[in-house]
Amino acid sequence: MQLHELKPATKSQHTKTVGRGGKRGKTSGRGTKGQRARSGHRIRPEARDLIKKLPKLRGRGKNSLVSLNAFTRTFSLNDLEAKFKVGDTVSPKTLKVKGLVKILADGKITKKLSVEDCKVSATAKAAIEKAGGSVKSV
Repeated sequence: MQLHELKPATKSQHTKTVGRGGKRGKTSGRGTKGQRARSGHRIRPEARDLIKKLPKLRGRGKNSLVSLNAFTRTFSLNDLEAKFKVGDTVSPKTLKVKGLVKILADGKITKKLSVEDCKVSATAKAAIEKAGGSVKSV
């Protein structure tokens, strides 16, 4: 056995060095002075400034009780006269394809149409039946 082969029984414990020569002394890696050097520092992210500029959404106002569902669009008998042929069946699907939704009695109808599962006013129903058509409403 030689001197360079000797090993200590326990490893030597290093203490944290403080001061100029240490690794985490004096400013502890925080640089000098300023907000970032202080304890508990927090810099506001840039994205927050953009978010703060946006206005707050404060309820739905006077429309708060109105349903969020799409409103039914009304149209007249003249529209039925123009968009459908004699003997066609008028249903919500065909109305949607043609861009129509609820039938009102404005205008005249001469074609015989069968209306199914559509919202129809009473006077419109009478006019359709007078023209020879039929109405099976919801």
